Amino acid sequence: MPTSGSDLRNSGTGSRALWLALRRLLRPLVRLLLDLQVTYPQLASLLKEVFVEVGDQEFRLRGKGQTDSRVSLLTGIHRKDVRRLREAGRAPVDESAVASLGEQVYRAWIRQPEWLNAAGRPLALPRNAEPGQPSFEALVESVSRDIRPRSVLDEWMRLGVVELDPRNNIVLDPSSFVSNQAFEEKIELLGRNLEAHIASAARGLGPDPGGFVEGNVRCTQLTEASVWVLRQLCADAAGELLRTVQRRAEELQARDWRQPGAVSRFDFGIYVHDEVDE
Repeated sequence: MPTSGSDLRNSGTGSRALWLALRRLLRPLVRLLLDLQVTYPQLASLLKEVFVEVGDQEFRLRGKGQTDSRVSLLTGIHRKDVRRLREAGRAPVDESAVASLGEQVYRAWIRQPEWLNAAGRPLALPRNAEPGQPSFEALVESVSRDIRPRSVLDEWMRLGVVELDPRNNIVLDPSSFVSNQAFEEKIELLGRNLEAHIASAARGLGPDPGGFVEGNVRCTQLTEASVWVLRQLCADAAGELLRTVQRRAEELQARDWRQPGAVSRFDFGIYVHDEVDE
């Protein structure tokens, strides 16, 4: 028989701890949803679909076909709803869908050697240059020839992602790019990053964490000035670490491409959060 929320809260130390963790996890999500005018009925409908999808696809018994009754038992969702949702299926999700053009250009500029200076920082680029020489036009065209580099430049200038230096070269502000990405790109990244983080944390709770890595620094009773110092420290350290991991990951990906057994995905992420404690 499915466990109700009230039962879960009161059924023992482990379940109570889980319930409190879920409440903490859900609060910022619900805050985001309310900001975006997503209502509880809409979320409940989506949750029902996802519960059925996961119960159907990831909790199958070896050597046995999955049934509506088993999915209903696992999820607590009525068998008629399970049948309807399983028969309806869902739109396929392309997990390997390419990132937006803006994100691809940004990644190339901060990670690929031809667009970095000797210190590993993004080059200041002229708008165009002789063939074979670094330029903003060549950077964009290395990613796609389907859109004019001038269109990318105009939009990034508008958003404050780039600026012109005294020599009229184009200079990237990486932190500004992240904060000014199109809303759809931000939402896509939100889902991708939190999916990986929650999946990693959930694996760490299991019997075989398999190299699970989870770390956090939390400090309270700080002034705003101290928080700013920590933000800057994190931005510098995180940027260097992300570039190092990305370069090595791309080397390994190039080596493993189309090799037998090349079926695994790796995610690594960093976050910084601060707020005023009430």
